Amino acid sequence: MLVLLLLHLLAGVLAPVLVRWWGRQAFLALALVPAAGFVWVLSRLGPVLAGEELRETVPWIPALQLDVALRLDALALAFAALVTGVGALVLVYCARYFAPDEEGTGRFAGCLTAFAGSMLGLVVADDLFLLYVFWELTTVFSFLLIGGSGRRLAARRAASQALILTTAGGLAMLVGLILIGQASGSSLLSEVVADPGSGPAMTAGAALVLVGAVTKSALVPFHFWLPAAMEAPTPVSAYLHAAAMVKAGVYLVARLAPGLADVPGWRPVVLGLGVATMLLGGYRALRQKDLKLLLAFGTVSQLGFLVTLVGGGSRELAAAGLVMTLAHALFKSTLFLTVGVIDHATGTRDLRRLSGLGRRLPLLAAIGTAAAASMAGLPPLLGFVGKEAAFAALWDAGLPDRTAAAVVLTGLVAGSVLTAAYTARFVWGAFARKPGVEDTEVEHPPEPLFLAAPAVLALTGLVLGPASPLLEPLVAGYADTLPLLAPYPAHLGLWHGWQPALALSALSIAGGAALFVVRGRVTRLQRRVAVGASADEGYWNVVQAVDRLSVLVTGTTQRGSLPAYLGTILVAVLALPGTLLLTRAPWPGEWRAWDTPVQAMVGVVVVTAAALTLRIRQRLSAVLVVGVTGYGIAVVFALQGAPDLALTQFLVETLTLVVFVLVLRKLPKDISERHRPRERAVRGVIAVAVGAFMAAVGAVALSARTATPVSEAWPGPAYDFGGGKNVVNVTLVDIRAWDTLGEISLLVVAATGVASLVFLRGRTGGVDRVTRADLAQRRERSRRAPRDRWLAATATLDPARRSVVLEVVTRILFHTIVVFSLYLLFSGHNEPGGGFAGGLVAGLALVLRYLAGGRYELGEAAPVAPGLLLGGGLLFAGGTGVAGLLLGAGVLQTAIVQATLPVLGDVKLVTSLFFDIGVYLIVVGLVLDVLRSLGAELDRQEDQEDEIELSPGEVVLR
Repeated sequence: MLVLLLLHLLAGVLAPVLVRWWGRQAFLALALVPAAGFVWVLSRLGPVLAGEELRETVPWIPALQLDVALRLDALALAFAALVTGVGALVLVYCARYFAPDEEGTGRFAGCLTAFAGSMLGLVVADDLFLLYVFWELTTVFSFLLIGGSGRRLAARRAASQALILTTAGGLAMLVGLILIGQASGSSLLSEVVADPGSGPAMTAGAALVLVGAVTKSALVPFHFWLPAAMEAPTPVSAYLHAAAMVKAGVYLVARLAPGLADVPGWRPVVLGLGVATMLLGGYRALRQKDLKLLLAFGTVSQLGFLVTLVGGGSRELAAAGLVMTLAHALFKSTLFLTVGVIDHATGTRDLRRLSGLGRRLPLLAAIGTAAAASMAGLPPLLGFVGKEAAFAALWDAGLPDRTAAAVVLTGLVAGSVLTAAYTARFVWGAFARKPGVEDTEVEHPPEPLFLAAPAVLALTGLVLGPASPLLEPLVAGYADTLPLLAPYPAHLGLWHGWQPALALSALSIAGGAALFVVRGRVTRLQRRVAVGASADEGYWNVVQAVDRLSVLVTGTTQRGSLPAYLGTILVAVLALPGTLLLTRAPWPGEWRAWDTPVQAMVGVVVVTAAALTLRIRQRLSAVLVVGVTGYGIAVVFALQGAPDLALTQFLVETLTLVVFVLVLRKLPKDISERHRPRERAVRGVIAVAVGAFMAAVGAVALSARTATPVSEAWPGPAYDFGGGKNVVNVTLVDIRAWDTLGEISLLVVAATGVASLVFLRGRTGGVDRVTRADLAQRRERSRRAPRDRWLAATATLDPARRSVVLEVVTRILFHTIVVFSLYLLFSGHNEPGGGFAGGLVAGLALVLRYLAGGRYELGEAAPVAPGLLLGGGLLFAGGTGVAGLLLGAGVLQTAIVQATLPVLGDVKLVTSLFFDIGVYLIVVGLVLDVLRSLGAELDRQEDQEDEIELSPGEVVLR
């Protein structure tokens, strides 16, 4: 199972490249991944039907007792078959849905494939928190798929709406999962369901989990996001919003129902919202004129039906719910794909404009009609089997409360009447010839491959109806986990004799046909009783109200004064933690000013530099003096025997000074602000108080330690298990690798944020490189021969800005500095250094090239896009977790490989080196992005400002 998930991840990463190479045909290659998953799932059908459960457990975060725990039982197998089988067919469908050279196809392919893997991981996850991770991954990928390229406002609004609602529900679900895990004493789903526990925590946890399921499966009152999401391409609607994503909530309810159905509040919420959603969705579907929207509201209705069945908590309803889930995935994905073909062939989905397509596209009409018949519950399709099983279960008191069973049955029959009515409306609107409407022209007849996916899905639903007894063992494998409330278990089949369930099925079909016949009256009645407000409008009103409130709060509290913000924060620190420090902190019994006189000397220098900073009126001088304090701290680190910290502090301080200098170019030279004596006094008091507070915190923290530091036991394991003598570096890349991964992710975010503040239109791409035209233009402007070029692009600089000494020094030292950075990278596991320090050194080499030769020289030194380095480094660092798994270690745990090679002799390689390489790339990318945005881009803007266009073709310098 883990291999299948990794294959989906790899396919999602490679999808844009494959699309670039092969065009839309790449979808056929990508379809092989979920197809392989489907074959594997079917190959495990025998053991699962025999009562076995396939389990895989890989350590993930041992400190938090989190594992990658996967389990395949009957329920997971059924949903995994849907996810992989329908996913493969939808990818095949995409090979003809998109135009050959349509923009954004690669991105779409990658997101859709990654979504398929996320959904597969969700249904096989046996850990509560692993399930949540995959749950949120499906939310993120659905947002990307609905929003598309982001150019259409409606798509962006629909994507943000789906993201906000499902993420909010997911966060509530996370709290619920934590409560359930605490109440049951386990984080494994299988153990929670087997022994759920009880009490208020379990009740609250179950309610919060249902919030997540309700939002994900678009139940009332959150049903409106699903129809809005129809702005997405048809393959997204067919897969995410019919067969996969919206089934996540159904799956979660089905998974937890055997253990939580008797928790107080479970059944009223599940049954009440389920029936209400089925009725509301069916009612709204009768009003739609867009075929896709009609199916969307029909999906909302059917999701309510499914949640009612799988959440009822009885064997009979569970069996009917699982059959109906399979049937719904087949017929609804078929119908969405059919609408996509109609849209491509005719250019419209408006059922008022479509006429005569049944004769012009008979095969498509047959496919769509067969799927619609299953949705309406007509024999001999699988939808009929599932619906009749549901009616029979409720008629035979499939709920503990017979009154509740009768109410729910009445609601489901009424909902089925609406289902049959909007099904007839769909078939009539899509394929029938309408009086007074000219036959629709088929501009683009569908290719056979375009019809393959809907044809296979429709045929499967048709075959599984008569063959439904073959599904009995799989369905029973899940249904037997719930109590049997009827006198005897029902069996799947087309014919069970003349019984009430058959009469109810006939009643629903007849009632739907009657509503369709009088559809004109129904439409007029709906208009007459229409309610002005809607859930969708209510959502946007709430969003706008929150926006207005945020503007009001921001305007009240954010006055645009940085000293005021900082002062407020510092005063709060003094008032709260400061009070606790003075009243309750254990003060040290012995004070020692310094260990060596050199420390005192460094302290005097640091304090003097800090005091001088307050008196200096030039910004650049102030920044340089502030840098002295940073270098002083680095000296203290070195004196205390922390060479790694000292090296990093020196490098960070140097790079910080460079960034400050780049920023100061846009600020006045002098600090001209003058403050009144009272303001200066207040600020001085706060500054001194905070400084004293931080010194006291350090002293108290050092004296408060009573236990033996855990770090004392690290040197041995660092070498035995981490393979390195440098404990600091081994800690960063192995012992606390997850922390480091989070920190380098923040570096990527910071680089993106800095660049986004400077680039007004787009931040992608590399740094400008020098061309012959640039050189010729510069020579003509300067009207003098350029000096000898010590660097590649210095001839583009104005002669007055060039420094031959700096150019010569740069040419001599650049490659040496780069080699030294690589030395720090590779030696950091045993000596001071590492990926972070090495990356900073390489970044300073780029700074030197930029200062010596300008923005074009930076492009010559690093002809690569910073975003590529940032993203590649993050992917490289995270990917080392997979390497550890393949070599038998945990995620991000160092694996040691030892071998004897020719010439090299004995070689010892640790996989954490590759994690360090990722850190190195990220730091270099960060520095390059900062130089590109705060340096090269500002230079370019200044060059444009310096050029005055006098006449066409004549440009001079000021």
